[in-house]
Amino acid sequence: MPVPLAPYPSPPVPLTSPENGSQSQLVCSGCKNLLLYPVGATSVCCAVCNAVTAVPPPGTEMAQLVCGGCHTLLMYIRGATSVQCSCCHTINLALEANQVAHVNCGSCRMLLMYQYGARCVKCAVCQFVTSIGASTSATEQKFNA
Repeated sequence: MPVPLAPYPSPPVPLTSPENGSQSQLVCSGCKNLLLYPVGATSVCCAVCNAVTAVPPPGTEMAQLVCGGCHTLLMYIRGATSVQCSCCHTINLALEANQVAHVNCGSCRMLLMYQYGARCVKCAVCQFVTSIGASTSATEQKFNA
């Protein structure tokens, strides 16, 4: 089952390093090390694990999120709707900033982020479920799980 997570609120990650315009970087598909490669390459062979990683087309904007299964930082092409973690194989929903909303927990007042359109959100701190809607405070309840 997909795990809804919001992306880090960071600007798009350019593939080209600002310090050195002749090199770009990507994450190895095998060992997850950061690889530097010359601009124009179509694939990169990792010196550590020998995995060959395909290079995205020039100008591709990248985004990142934390896997809901193993908490590994994942990079993906901006615009993807889901991202499968190569470590634990969890399928994570990749939500754009305009697809998430915020509400304060009805019990501990912690700021919670949830997928736009959800009917309720469970607080990870106190386990309270806050209903989303016009009369939020009247419909909050404890979650028994």
